[in-house]
Amino acid sequence: MTLTIEFVPKQQQQSRYDWADMSSGSERVGKARCIIKDSTIIIYSINIYPAWEGHGYGREFVDYCKSHFQVVIADRVRYSAIGFWEAMGFCNDHDGNWSYR
Repeated sequence: MTLTIEFVPKQQQQSRYDWADMSSGSERVGKARCIIKDSTIIIYSINIYPAWEGHGYGREFVDYCKSHFQVVIADRVRYSAIGFWEAMGFCNDHDGNWSYR
């Protein structure tokens, strides 16, 4: 499993978000909605397409962010996703967000 991540800056697409396109080989496996500011990335959503779920692509994307940004924030984490963010080493900010510093 080798994940290729390509960030498409918000200015390039007239969006308020920076989008991350995720591919494995020639297949698009998902996308993530983020905002990048300096050395911080805020992750609003990670969407791994159904055919590719369970292959570790979400974890690989988060690991990439942890190694390329000083601060990674998971915005408004759903209750059902808390275990994922805890397993990835994130801490509860007690405001709905989880962060990795």
